[in-house]
This record gives sequence, C-alpha cells and structure tokens, in this order.
Amino acid sequence: MDKVYDVIILGAGPAGLAAGLYSGRARLSTLIIEKAQDGGQIAITDEIENYPGQQLEGESGPSLVARMTKQAEKFGCERVSDLVKSVELEGQPKKVVCANGEYHAKVVILATGANHRPIGCKNEERFVGRGISFCATCDADFFEDLPVYVVGGGDAAVEEAMYLTKFARSVTLIHRRNELRAVKSIQERAFRCKGLDFMWDSVVDEVDGDDILQKMVVRNVKTGELTTVEADPDDGIFGLFGFIGMIPTTDLFAGQVDMDERGYIVTDDDMHTNIEGVYAAGDLRHKSLKQVVTACADGAIAAMQANGYISEMK
Repeated sequence: MDKVYDVIILGAGPAGLAAGLYSGRARLSTLIIEKAQDGGQIAITDEIENYPGQQLEGESGPSLVARMTKQAEKFGCERVSDLVKSVELEGQPKKVVCANGEYHAKVVILATGANHRPIGCKNEERFVGRGISFCATCDADFFEDLPVYVVGGGDAAVEEAMYLTKFARSVTLIHRRNELRAVKSIQERAFRCKGLDFMWDSVVDEVDGDDILQKMVVRNVKTGELTTVEADPDDGIFGLFGFIGMIPTTDLFAGQVDMDERGYIVTDDDMHTNIEGVYAAGDLRHKSLKQVVTACADGAIAAMQANGYISEMK
C-alpha cells in the first residue's frame, strides 16, 4: 500500500485550507486534494469587506486565498491537483481514488463546498462579481444607494431582499410565480417592508453591459412581454442578486455519509459525520450561515477533532 497520511482534505476552499493549516500545525501528515483553483466560491469574489483581519486597504477573494494557501504550505501540507473519482470512507485506512492516483489516510475531511444555483440568464457568467452577486451579506455595501433586483421567492430570497433595503435605493424582487414560496411570517414582513417592490410572473432572460452590469431583459412567463431594465447613467450599474438555492458538492459521498433532503452533509457541532474518522467542513455542511469566517471555523474544528481521533488510535 502507498503512504497512509494522517489526514486527507478534499477541497482547497477556506474550510479545506483552514483544516490544512491546523492539521499541519498539529504535526499531522496532511494531503489537500483540489481539482481546480484554490478558494472555491471566494476565488471569484472581487472585493471582501467582512472577513476579520483582512487588509483594510482592499481585499479580494484571490488575495485572501493566496495567503491561506501559503499558510497551509508553511506547515507542511502536501498538495495534489486531481479529480476525485470515488471514496471509501468506512474502516481503516480511508481510500480516495483520483483520476491520476490513489491515496490513503486515517482521517478524511470533506470540504468540497457548494455552488450557488445560477440565475440561468444569458451572459450570466460574464457579470458575476461585476453586478451579479449571490451573497447579500457579502456584497450589499457595494450597492449602497443603487437600484437592486433579487431573483427568487423562497425564504432566503425574501430575507435577503429585505436585508438589501438597508443599503439600496430600491429593491425589486423578481419571482417566476404570482406568489412567494417563503413562509407566511416572512411574507408578511416583506409586504410591510419599505423600499421592497415585486415583479411577479417574471424571469431574467439576459444581462448585458460593458465591463459591469448595465442592462437586463426580464420576461413575463405568462404574457411573454419583455421589459428592459437599464442602469441610470448617473449610477452606471445596478445590482442583481440570485437566491434560488445552493447545490452542495456531495454526490461522491452519497450512500456513505448522512445527508439532509437537499444533499447537505449532517454533522454535529464538532464536524463529526456518521462515520468514524470522517469530518465535514464548510458550505457542504448543513448549517445556518455560509461565510468565509464560518468555513474557516469549521475547518479548524474538524482538524482538531481529527488530531484527537488519531491520538486515540496510537
């Protein structure tokens, strides 16, 4: 058998990198496997304002992640860039099969994250981080005194739309049905919320602009009528937030790790899954707040729990 690591971490987003940092500092042999660039969702975030201790003169997702990566490497984390094909998490050692190799460890920390469900409009990818956002908590401040549109009709969309009214000049919620899906108590608050308007039976078909979001086409799903929304010349931009759900990257672990009905991994407060020696950290985990700071906390806790588990094995 090839080398058996103490810890293998799947994913190099904030949760995975934090886990690597803490695992490495605990003198555990640690391997981080990531198929793409480090950072996950934060890697496409142009500006960050709410991460404790960030650079006040300006912080981007890539700059923050680059420092996290260097920290993990400083404490001895090995790295592999590869696509995970399958995992065997029960028993000892755990096995991770990738496209270009097979790896074994006493502990596996799952930190593969989640992806925002896209709005589904033409040109969407061009304007993510340039007018299109999926996190009001992260980006509301960037749209202060600007018009903002929110796509969705569930609890999260309505809650986030109300939150955005504290910053934006106006907020319009775009929903493909003629009534909200949010629970009644949230709906009641939304209909009383000043500055919040509604565009019913509508979807965003297309977005456009130069380097930033300046135009979108909204289609009424019942009549087919098209409405073009353009940024005020004095503003130069408006905001478009998508809140139509997240997709956890957990398919590989189905049938082994307990998940909720949406595919999020269920853990206790110490990141334990239902399998001994397997922990989950970050946005793939069932929890109330998905932010960089909570992902890092998850990773740190998972690594320290792994350290205790490995100590008991010796």
